[in-house]
Amino acid sequence: MNKLIRIACTVLCVCSVLLALSSCNTAEQHGAETNNPLRISVFAQQDAGQNLKTNEFSRLLEQKFNVTFDWQTIPYEGAKEKRQISLANGHYPDAYILTSYIDQFSQADVIRYGKQGIFYPLNDLIEQYAPHIKAAFKQEPGLRALNTAPDGNIYGLGAYSDCFHCSYPYKLWINVKWLKKLGLEMPATTEQLREVLLAFKDGDPNGNGLPDEIPLSGSTEEFGVRVLPYLMNGFVYDDDRTYLNVANGKVSLAAVKPEWQEGLRYVKSLYDQGLIDLGAFTQNSDAFYKLGENTEAQILGAGTAMHPAIFVNTGPGNKRGSDYVPVPPISGPHASYAVYYPSGIMPGAKFVITDKASPEARIALIRMADYLFTPEGQANAEIGKEGVDWRKPVQGEQALDSDIPAAFASIAPKEGDPPHNTRWSGMGHFYMPKSYRNSWVQDMDIYAPGGYERRLFQATKLYEGHEPEEYFPMWSVWLDPESADEASLLQSNLKNEIDESAMEFITGQMDLDKDWTSYVTRLESLGSDRYIEIMQQAYDIWLQEKNTK
Repeated sequence: MNKLIRIACTVLCVCSVLLALSSCNTAEQHGAETNNPLRISVFAQQDAGQNLKTNEFSRLLEQKFNVTFDWQTIPYEGAKEKRQISLANGHYPDAYILTSYIDQFSQADVIRYGKQGIFYPLNDLIEQYAPHIKAAFKQEPGLRALNTAPDGNIYGLGAYSDCFHCSYPYKLWINVKWLKKLGLEMPATTEQLREVLLAFKDGDPNGNGLPDEIPLSGSTEEFGVRVLPYLMNGFVYDDDRTYLNVANGKVSLAAVKPEWQEGLRYVKSLYDQGLIDLGAFTQNSDAFYKLGENTEAQILGAGTAMHPAIFVNTGPGNKRGSDYVPVPPISGPHASYAVYYPSGIMPGAKFVITDKASPEARIALIRMADYLFTPEGQANAEIGKEGVDWRKPVQGEQALDSDIPAAFASIAPKEGDPPHNTRWSGMGHFYMPKSYRNSWVQDMDIYAPGGYERRLFQATKLYEGHEPEEYFPMWSVWLDPESADEASLLQSNLKNEIDESAMEFITGQMDLDKDWTSYVTRLESLGSDRYIEIMQQAYDIWLQEKNTK
């Protein structure tokens, strides 16, 4: 009996110890989850309507993944320079989460910082902790190729958006109310456009008796707002980034061709007639918007933009949002092109993890990115909070694509409501395939705020197929790592010279006849021939790989 009692006591003691250890372990884990969040530093771009520290989506991620963000935020203005400075001084954060249409790391940046060990390879992290990213790579092979450097490493993630209207960003939106008032037809050629803009300037279409109309304007950012590409594409293909043309497999520089000179001459003639606002070459989108929403009178005749909400209010209670309709690609003497960027893909990386991040921070960050590869995570990041900014559809509501079941519906903000600090907006753009984008409910009335995406979808149909048969596929060409830095510097220097010279030619600071040769010579001195050589090599490799698949 004593022996049995001793055995029973021993068993009870062992069980008590195990239970105590288990309780301690559970308490320790629970404490780690609830009391000791992991601190992660993140560099991000923040617009005037955001506060990422108090942002509800930021808080959702903090709670969901037991982290605390230490935000290093900068405004949109000067984003690229400030991003580069943050890396150059060595005091960079654990991660960068950028807004791709404002600024992100280029492919050359990705290769350079990846080789230097500053950007941490994500391959193993994705394999172990990111099932949704893995599934996306399998479903969209082009997405894996977009993110995989030539050495096989994934140093960052780019934004993937199967966005039809983003694929043709350089559109012209014209004031149809003014067209009707003045008895004008939709312009189809470069000269018809001139006639319409002249009528806008001299015909007092806003009816206030003042010569205050601005026939055409734009701004200087990356989202289809620059005036020159739309107009230049009636003469020669201008992608506004690489300035490369491809014909019969041969790469060339558009900005030195006679057609480019002819296009500049046309744009200058519009400027000389007072048909293009000087601000189109110098102002930001905020100033552009002030023209569209000028308080005294409607003064804007036409604007270049990916979509009209960039320069005019299209939200609830708007007074001018439905006045602007798309003008198809204009026919010039040599072409009628539209700039094409497949699926709104931006080559490079908007999300990277640096070597400053601890192993625990790397896992938390990739899990967060993986959450944004789910429809719910993407909706919360891009649109905002369920019940505030979006809701589940009700019976009878139709998605943008009738072949896709409706999954989400936006909740329109009430007039006068301040912006909701509930979302990351463009910073949250990670993975938006067609199955996600086209599953959002859209009003059948394209001029209702809830039908805006349908309006853009229909508008873009006018531009679809107007890209050249051959063009440089900058979204999927990876440069040789040995020449990537050189090519990046060459492209940057050449682009700056091309853009600045174009403005000087248009505004008369340089003469298109007397100064053209010296302009071409400057481009040559900046390495235009070497730039073409590098890009030709990259294109040949890309074409060979494409043909062998």
